Order: sequence, then C-alpha cells, then structure tokens
Amino acid sequence: MDELRFQDQVAIVTGGGDGIGKSVATRLAEEGANVTLFDISVDRAESVAGELAESGLRCEVEIVDVSDEESVRAGIEAVAGRNEGKLDIVVHCAGIVGPNATRITEVSVEDFDRTQAVNLRGTFLMTKYSLQVMEKQDYGRILNFASIAGKEGNAGMSPYSSSKAGVIGLVKSAGKEFAETGITVNAIAPAVIRTPMVEGVHPDQVKYMTDKIPMKRCGTLEEIASLSCWIVSPEASFCTAFTFDLSGGRAVY
Repeated sequence: MDELRFQDQVAIVTGGGDGIGKSVATRLAEEGANVTLFDISVDRAESVAGELAESGLRCEVEIVDVSDEESVRAGIEAVAGRNEGKLDIVVHCAGIVGPNATRITEVSVEDFDRTQAVNLRGTFLMTKYSLQVMEKQDYGRILNFASIAGKEGNAGMSPYSSSKAGVIGLVKSAGKEFAETGITVNAIAPAVIRTPMVEGVHPDQVKYMTDKIPMKRCGTLEEIASLSCWIVSPEASFCTAFTFDLSGGRAVY
C-alpha cells in the first residue's frame, strides 16, 4: 500500500494467530505499524509472525491468555517496555463461540463461565491495561469485537450472545470515560464472517445466522480488516463509545 497510516505506531492484536486477528494484524503491518500478536497458541502466532517477517513487515509475539489478568498485564507491559512506553493501537479479536445449537437449559455453568471469561473478562482486561498505558501519552485507539449476537441474540448461543452484549456495554462506558482525551474506545459487531472459529460452529447454527443476512452471504476478512483499520486510524477521531455494524444489512440502526 502507498499510504502508511500507521507508520511507526505500536499495535497489539489479540487472537492474531488466525482469522480476523491475522487479517487485521497483516493490514496494520502493511500500513507501517509495529505489530505484536497476542495469542494463546505459540504455533499459530509464530507462524503468522514468520509470514509477515518474510514480507519485510514488523511483527512480534507474546503468548497471552486474555482471560487471565496477570497474563494480560505482563503482555501489555512487555510491549510498552520495548517501545519506550508507547502503545497506540489495540485490536482485541480473541474470543470463543462456546456452546452453540444448544438451548439454555442444556448449557452447563462451566461452559457459560468459560465463554464469559474469554469474551467479556478478556475484553475488560485488555481495555483496562491498555488504557493505563495510553492515558500517559493522551492518545490511543482501542477496538473490541462484539457481535450482532450481542445486539439481537442468537438462539442456541446464549453464553456467546450475552458475553457480546456485555462487550457493547463495556465499550459504551469506557469510551465515555475517556471521551475528553485523545483515546477512543469502539467495537465492531459483525454478522457471520467466514473464519476458522466459524468452521467449528454447527452447520445448522451457521445457516440460522446466515439466513438472517439480507445479502445472503458471510462477510469477508478483507471487509472486516478494512473497517477495523479505519476505526483505529487518526481519521476516526470523532468516534468513540460506539459499536459499528458489519452485518450485510442485518442490523439497520
């Protein structure tokens, strides 16, 4: 790309080992960012980092469990520490589907809690500790991933839907708390994006979700990376506490 919107900016992308995270991390690096991938899988993260390095792009890896406070704190401190305290962009993509095609009466407490821990507590932790670094420089862009399921609820996915509704509420609050600074906190609520995570969802559940999309197709990784990178760019300076839709017409307000 000719335009390097993120030249010399420091970025963290969670869930960077595949899917949405990999796509966003690649786009950020192509536009000049120094990217660190947070992922729980060493193999996935190092594979992506290797691909980017082969293309001459800057990318490092931290093995982080986003549901664990000390893991998140240590990962963010490590990135800030090797970049003179600088952290400009955080795109938090890591998440799990949890039980799907499953009625709430059949969902175990353990599965419900695990889904909340990764999807909602992980968002809280990444946002909290990123803000602590960003507020020192009075600049930053945080983008968390919600879901159309958090707005409308998907039958058969009550743990996931409720966790993503929580992400939307958290973004509204955090964005308003820092609205008078140079830091923005936003979210994207995608409909179905064809990713490795979706490949693990029951086919009936995928059909249920796709049938609700007026465009009658899944979103692409290129489409989600494009919107993500605009939101975390300096161009989106008047947007905060907001959840952007990427739903092929499913969400219209």
